[in-house]
Amino acid sequence: MAIGYRDLRSKVARAAELLAGLPGEEPLAIISHKSPEGLALVAASTHLERPCLLLPVDLGARSRAALLDQAGCRFLLRADTHAVEEVRAPAAAPNLDGVSLLLTTSGSTGIPKIVPLPRNATAAFIDWAATEFGIGPGTVVFSYAPLNFDLSLLDVWTTLAKGGHVVLAEQDRAVDGKYLLGVFTEAAVEVVQAVPLFFRLLLDAADGRSFPAVRELVSTGEAMPPALAARLPEAFPNARLRNVYGSTETNDSFIHDIDPVAGVATPIGRPIDGVRALVVRDGQVVTGAGSGELWTATPFQSGRYLDPALTARGWVDAPTGDGTYFRTGDNVTRDADGVLRLDGRSDLQVKVRGVRTNLLEVEHVVTAHPAVHEAVVLGLPDDVAGHRLHAVVRLCPDATLNSLQLRQHCATRLPRTAIPSTMDIVFDPFPVSPNGKVDRAAVQASLREGVREHVAAR
Repeated sequence: MAIGYRDLRSKVARAAELLAGLPGEEPLAIISHKSPEGLALVAASTHLERPCLLLPVDLGARSRAALLDQAGCRFLLRADTHAVEEVRAPAAAPNLDGVSLLLTTSGSTGIPKIVPLPRNATAAFIDWAATEFGIGPGTVVFSYAPLNFDLSLLDVWTTLAKGGHVVLAEQDRAVDGKYLLGVFTEAAVEVVQAVPLFFRLLLDAADGRSFPAVRELVSTGEAMPPALAARLPEAFPNARLRNVYGSTETNDSFIHDIDPVAGVATPIGRPIDGVRALVVRDGQVVTGAGSGELWTATPFQSGRYLDPALTARGWVDAPTGDGTYFRTGDNVTRDADGVLRLDGRSDLQVKVRGVRTNLLEVEHVVTAHPAVHEAVVLGLPDDVAGHRLHAVVRLCPDATLNSLQLRQHCATRLPRTAIPSTMDIVFDPFPVSPNGKVDRAAVQASLREGVREHVAAR
């Protein structure tokens, strides 16, 4: 179904009438179904300058209640039906002066964090994104991410602010390649931003078909696997291939042109205009080439969570004395040319026989094998080694590979302690979270399902 701006404005006007009738000034909580009605409800809230908390559609009741309480929300609305539920007695809400949207983090480590976005930060991002990716009147932009994710600031809100055409992919069909292909080809998409999973699903379903209308392809969320990057030029012959890196807290921070023949995971690149970045190791700023935790400050950032305790841990004054930075929790290496490469999360490190090992770095090596479609490396508790590395590997269609061959591949690129000691080769795609990333917890919970081969190699 396609609607024009006139119809969308009518929907926004009706939604504004509904919202104007709700008493109080507390932020509104919206279950963010991705539809024209959902867009209208959010747009009406921002038009009335009443902050809105965008909740994931599939958020559990306990987490939802915790977020509603933290944000001081009195009313909960469903974006698909505009049904209104009064969920709590009026109470003091946090200070949200100047805030438009309240986004949430993925919640992969517990209850999602609430990230309040100031109106001026959102406006600055829209202006940057429109200029950077050439989004203006009539530009066709594909929206893959859920509406409550920060990716929608580019896909949806930048596009609508500049008079473009948004193509919405239904969230509950986000891993259906044939459906995605159909939606993607309904209009001549010019700009697409998505996690690598989307591009893999699209290309597998396209079966050699190309998309010459695309001029800006933006990969985000996680590193583009080398095997997938190599397929992009043929499928998108006229597209500029780029990777952007950021977080809900700071929005886009780094950008890098994807080299489809590099054979390695795509770097996160260099800071975009206006972004400040530090590499910090043991409390000291690393100058020049080196490794450490990445701290960033952007013109688009929140600057806080709603929870003061979380804010104190995540937002810190820089040793350089030039303001507040967000501690990303990502470990990076900066080369002599100033390009940053993601080494992994600080919470994705384990010790194997006393040696600190980065699980993401091992995954990058495993997925670099041409026969590997995707892989997850887990650190499993071990009485002797502390942890042992276990790789769950899905092969490319029609590829053949055994665990011995894969271990030999790893042995030429990794120290002995970083070579997975056990491997499962599986048939089915990995489970994914709503943001399109592999759900590591679900993979670990179902290790023994769908296994073709399991080899222990101590």
